Amino acid sequence: VQLQASGGGLVQAGGSLRLSCAASGRTFSGAAMGWFRQAPGKEREFVSVISWIGANTYYAESVKGRFTTSRDNAKNTVYLQMNGLKAEDTAVYYCAADTNALAVRAGSARYWGQGTQVTVSS
Repeated sequence: VQLQASGGGLVQAGGSLRLSCAASGRTFSGAAMGWFRQAPGKEREFVSVISWIGANTYYAESVKGRFTTSRDNAKNTVYLQMNGLKAEDTAVYYCAADTNALAVRAGSARYWGQGTQVTVSS
């Protein structure tokens, strides 16, 4: 599975962005999808995960209530809608995929995208 993240950019604090992660290659079927981020000088951190059918989602406390993840399996794409952005949300955002949702949540997914930069100006 190849993952291509897009949608990053520069936005003012309080603004919104929607990230996309398109999967190609092997079947997307059955994969849980996650979003992670890494700010300069910091370790990569978990943002969200969504189950294969989208019925189950889980978010980091720092983004709960502001970010929403969703997926369109017909398009092999997962999304991260980010509202109420803050300067501390500035990071490179990565998507990840694995049939094991726990592995995604733990940051040990088998497949990772290349990352997209999100910069929030205060």
